Amino acid sequence: MPFATADDGVRLCYEETGSGTPLIFVHEFAGDMTSWEAQLRHFGQRYRAIAFNARGYPPSDVPPDAAAYSQARAADDIAAVLDHLGIARAHVAGLSMGGFATLHFGLRHPARALSLCVGGCGYGAEPDQRAEFAREAETIAAFITERGMAAFAETYALGPTRVQFETKDPRGFAAFRAQLATHSALGSANTQLGVQRRRPSLYDLTAEMARLELPVLILHGDEDWPCLQPGLLMKQTIPTAALAVMPNCGHAINLEDPDGYNHILGAFLAQVDAGRWPRRDPRAVGRSATGMVRR
Repeated sequence: MPFATADDGVRLCYEETGSGTPLIFVHEFAGDMTSWEAQLRHFGQRYRAIAFNARGYPPSDVPPDAAAYSQARAADDIAAVLDHLGIARAHVAGLSMGGFATLHFGLRHPARALSLCVGGCGYGAEPDQRAEFAREAETIAAFITERGMAAFAETYALGPTRVQFETKDPRGFAAFRAQLATHSALGSANTQLGVQRRRPSLYDLTAEMARLELPVLILHGDEDWPCLQPGLLMKQTIPTAALAVMPNCGHAINLEDPDGYNHILGAFLAQVDAGRWPRRDPRAVGRSATGMVRR
């Protein structure tokens, strides 16, 4: 399996298929690059489709110190994979933890992105949830360290935004839970402590997001409750953002409804590639629904 090397020496395994305009997928905390198999097969027919395992997810390296994990590193690791492949610019699509990394890649490396698809992004972002989110990350890390990934997978996979997947596709859900159980306990715990616990709130990034000029698609499931309000924030703040919500879907939208996800992402990429992605008309922003001035 091929590897790219980050600037701190951490090796990141990746795979690619197809040819054409590059499109790189960035996985969630409970996933890895195999989570994108349906997307690699679909988009590999018309794009140079790439997926990689984040640091802490074997066969990528697992740094033993949580200080080697951060939101900035997660974004920069995307750039490291692109650098290794000799790619100047790419479409970037991420989910959850990968959605945050995708957004931060656009903020840190805007010249390297053709577009951003920010999926399932927002958990723990709301100001009144920040302290609880940090405590939860510490609790998860401790649980994983003490009891291991198999026990963790049995609990985590049945969260309130995951049960939709089990109901809709029991076979696919069983495969998702089984692969989660195989992850590195050390890497997963360090990811919680270094990336999840310490990432900045979206509500503290509004000035940076307002300056984004890249085409952005925000994509959520309608039962991914923690992400809905932050999704509206991103839509309202980023002048080039569109918001799409997948019906009767939870968090793992690319696994739960791969056809629906691929259709929405494909339509977005086609419009961007055609040079037709719009910037929001400032006339669309106002307090009056009709535009009539009230006296």
